[in-house]
Amino acid sequence: MQPLPPLSSSEVPRVLLVAAHPDDIEFAAAGSVSAWTDEGVEVTYLLCTYGDQGGFDETPREDMPRIREAEQRAAAAVAGVADVRFLDGFRDGYLEASHDLVRAITRVIRQVRPVRVVAPSPERWWERLAASHPDHLAAGDACVRAVYPASRNAFAYPELLADEGLEPWTVTELWLMAHHTPDHHVDVTETFDRKLKAVRCNVSQTAHAGSELEEMLREGFGAAAREAGLGDGRYAESFKVVRTA
Repeated sequence: MQPLPPLSSSEVPRVLLVAAHPDDIEFAAAGSVSAWTDEGVEVTYLLCTYGDQGGFDETPREDMPRIREAEQRAAAAVAGVADVRFLDGFRDGYLEASHDLVRAITRVIRQVRPVRVVAPSPERWWERLAASHPDHLAAGDACVRAVYPASRNAFAYPELLADEGLEPWTVTELWLMAHHTPDHHVDVTETFDRKLKAVRCNVSQTAHAGSELEEMLREGFGAAAREAGLGDGRYAESFKVVRTA
């Protein structure tokens, strides 16, 4: 049986993107997000940590969460996203797919009620180990568990319904970022400049790369476009798409 194709934007009024750290979404999906918001899709970002272990200079660690939150909100605005949420109580570098994290993501899914959820792949990519940061794997695993079965099951974390009035919600599609066998490619050529701008908003994480940053991104996403059959001069972001309902 052939898998069902991804839903069109007209069928997806709301999208939730879950990531471990500020800047993860920009590198993996900001071109796609920019296209979705241009088409009228409501997009929410959920960051599991404030990314306090990030950075490449002597910035005091206690200042990093504030800096990275501001950078993330600026980057989201470039892609047309105003709803940016951070989870409290989860530390960069220490993220685990615990019940506390699954519950926290389930809460936001029930609040936002997205048709599509975009999350890090929970599978390690051995050929690109940096894409499989342990925090990414933990966020992806917790998000998959929140999508299925927790968010749709009234008996999972019953306090969300009993105490907070959050009714179960079934997500239709799960898109996985940085998956080693992607099966869907989004042509982001028209929004690639906005992607670059959004990435650069994360100054604390990207300033050290200088002009090499754009070269690296154009090379990587250009290669993805060629692999997808889009040809030279195009750029693509790649995902593993799973129908969950």
